[in-house]
Amino acid sequence: MDAKNIEFFRKSIQQMKDEILRESSKEADEGKIKVVSEELADVMDRSSLETDRNFTLRLMDRDRRLLKKIDEALDRLDKGQFGFCDDCGEEIAIGRLKARPVATLCISCKEDQEKEEKRSN
Repeated sequence: MDAKNIEFFRKSIQQMKDEILRESSKEADEGKIKVVSEELADVMDRSSLETDRNFTLRLMDRDRRLLKKIDEALDRLDKGQFGFCDDCGEEIAIGRLKARPVATLCISCKEDQEKEEKRSN
């Protein structure tokens, strides 16, 4: 991968990270998971509130896992290992990396992994 692409992906991945951190900071400031006694007026309100909180927590967990992948991608960029498949060692297509910059598998190995997961289930 040439220097131009490396810089493109570094900037793109850093922007992803900044956006997630900005959104999570905004959610924390808004207090989306704080309990207020007035919100617990009846069973339906409590149920709705709990559903909303669970959804918010799942999104936060997803973002936390994505941040870990982003940090790993930035580390691979620093080490010159970015863009290579973890399974076969071949280069990951630029188009795949543009669609999913944190990808660690080429499309062929990812398809094989997904087929294996389907067989396991």
